[in-house]
Order: sequence, then C-alpha cells, then structure tokens
Amino acid sequence: MNRLEGKVAIVTGASANIGGSLAAGLAAAGAKVVCTDMSAEVAAATVNRIEDAGGEAFAVTGDVTDPDHVADVVAQALERWGRIDVLVNNAVWFNQKGLFTMPLEEYRRQIDIILGGAFLFTRAVGQVMIDQQIAGSIINVLSTAAWQGQPGNIGYSTGKSGLINFTRSVAMELAEYGIRVNGFTPTATQPEDPKLVARMAAMTSQPSAYPMDFTAQFPMKRLPTPSDYVPTVVFLASDDSRMITGSNITVDGGATAKYWPWRPQQD
Repeated sequence: MNRLEGKVAIVTGASANIGGSLAAGLAAAGAKVVCTDMSAEVAAATVNRIEDAGGEAFAVTGDVTDPDHVADVVAQALERWGRIDVLVNNAVWFNQKGLFTMPLEEYRRQIDIILGGAFLFTRAVGQVMIDQQIAGSIINVLSTAAWQGQPGNIGYSTGKSGLINFTRSVAMELAEYGIRVNGFTPTATQPEDPKLVARMAAMTSQPSAYPMDFTAQFPMKRLPTPSDYVPTVVFLASDDSRMITGSNITVDGGATAKYWPWRPQQD
C-alpha cells in the first residue's frame, strides 16, 4: 500500500535536483503533486518525470513571493483534486555572496524567496487544511548551512536559519488543528541529473575566498543524492509521523555531528 495514497501535495521549487526528486518521491508514494517553479521548463520537466512513472501531477509557474501566484496554486490544486494534505516549502535562490559582496537588494530578494515564500504558502495552505479539517503536514526544507556558520553565503544561510524558528512558531500555532510543521535538513548534495553534475563540478572548481572541501570533511564515503532524501520526506508527509511537529530530521551523513577538526576522508 502506498503511504500517501489519496493525499495531495504542493512542492515549491520543483527543480531537477532536490525539489524535483522530492516531488517525484511523493508521487511514487501515491500522492498527487502540484509542482511550482519560476521556470516553466523546470516545472514541466518534473511533471513529465512523475507522469512517466505513472503518477499524477501538474505544473504552475510563478514567483513564491507573489501572493497572487500562491492563491492561484492553491486554487488550482483545490479545483483539480479538492484538497491539500502536504506542503513542501523548497523554493530558494542560490546566490552565494558574502557580507561585503552581496548587494542589499539581492540580499532582501534571497531572504524573501526563502522566508517570504514559505510564509505565504504556509498561510494559504494552512487555512485550507483548517477549513477542511485536514490534519496535514507542512515540511520546510532547511540546510546544514542553517545550523552552521558558512562564510560567503550570507543570504542563503540567514534565510535557511530563519526557517528553523519559523517552523517551530507555525507548528505551535497549528498544533490545535492537528497540522504538523517540521523541518528537513539536507546537506551538500551530489546531483543525479548529468547536467547538474557538470554544473556542480564547474561551480566547485571556481576560485573562492572560502574554499569548501566537502569530500574530505564528510564522515560517510559519499555525499547524499536527492534520492537519499525521499524516504524521510515521505515519512514526514505520511500519517506515520502524526505526533511529530515543530521538529527537524537531518539527513546529512553525519556532517553536522562531526567534530570540526577531524578529516574523515584523509588521503
């Protein structure tokens, strides 16, 4: 039996990497999925991936910081399937700049996508769940950068860390309705899409004032792939996690638990 049979999910930022894989994983577990993204091509690709595997999905293109887009996504989900059981707040803008290199407007924009988008979607979906008396699940995608100080990535780290207490606060507000709100923390991720693998290799090979040696610092033998995250998010979306709220599950291969000077993958 599929754990999410009969449930409807919305995934924001349904890209080919983490967001798209989570959307596909929810669909594989039986959910019907609304895939949103700024890029129509990206959202459509994730829908095609789901449909090719026998699932049900449709795409809505738009900006998560636009209240009209949020209302449209919710309205289309209700028109198509009549309910919303799961929300995954994953939309993000990767704009790696530091304190002295990040323009103020870019900083504000990055924070707004991460936190403002989560606020708008959570408020809209939470209201539907309350109105329909659905004990739903809202999952906020965090990052190990939310829990640690990463230099040269000020907007992303600040936005993701803000989601930690956003998760807790909203969980307390919605607890009386049986609606659960939790965080999910991934880490540096090895893409499964060949195009993204090449892009990641190009990014990590660029000179940086703050070089990151993910391989040498990672406790396990490899970085996680997006598929490694799916079981945890499916669990949080399912009724099996019915008494978990205001919490976080980390899938990072031990990255945040590691004592800082130890180099697990030494030559």
